[in-house]
Amino acid sequence: MTALTRWHVGAWTTRGTLRGEAPAPGRKRTSDELYFDVVGLARILGRRLSGRDELQVRLWQNELRPTHTRMCGVHTLADPANAQLLQDTAQEALAWLGERAPAGYEFVLTDAVELRPVLDLDGEVVAVDAVVELAGAVLPAARLAAAHVRRSSSGEWYAGDAVCNWSGPHDTADAAIDVVRAARAELVEQLRAAGRDDLAATADRWPAVPVV
Repeated sequence: MTALTRWHVGAWTTRGTLRGEAPAPGRKRTSDELYFDVVGLARILGRRLSGRDELQVRLWQNELRPTHTRMCGVHTLADPANAQLLQDTAQEALAWLGERAPAGYEFVLTDAVELRPVLDLDGEVVAVDAVVELAGAVLPAARLAAAHVRRSSSGEWYAGDAVCNWSGPHDTADAAIDVVRAARAELVEQLRAAGRDDLAATADRWPAVPVV
């Protein structure tokens, strides 16, 4: 299996209400709608289903979301056994996603599917995002140190996240990567200055700068 090459930290689905919570029509999915989103996310990212399973997905869609303009947060499956099947299928989809999480990250299901850094300093790979979160301090180099490098439609290279560019344009990918590496070196010094030598010591296990 291949880990995702394009990704972002945070929610990957619309947020929903968990079982037992008050509904929030128009703002949050019902629990059944949320589980359906989990199944759909895995399909979008490449999970293949059998013909029978595809038919079941269509049946759930017809009951929960027959039109794109239908308000979310009010629809549930009528049959409890069918709702349980959807929940079980969503857990299988979540496990499939988990196997494809980037090194140092994990997919978790809260009130949405979220990609989070693994907060384990003993791990084989320690994500820069994990170090920043555990530091709990203002670290000016953190944003750029955790950046990805990507190529724009015009052929120029930038360092940033899924939404914003923090550095660029650069003529080559290597030039953008060097900027991120320099920010990582600054981050190590800032961690040491903050008294977090334990976090700075993980630098040799940070993943390579992602190029997407």
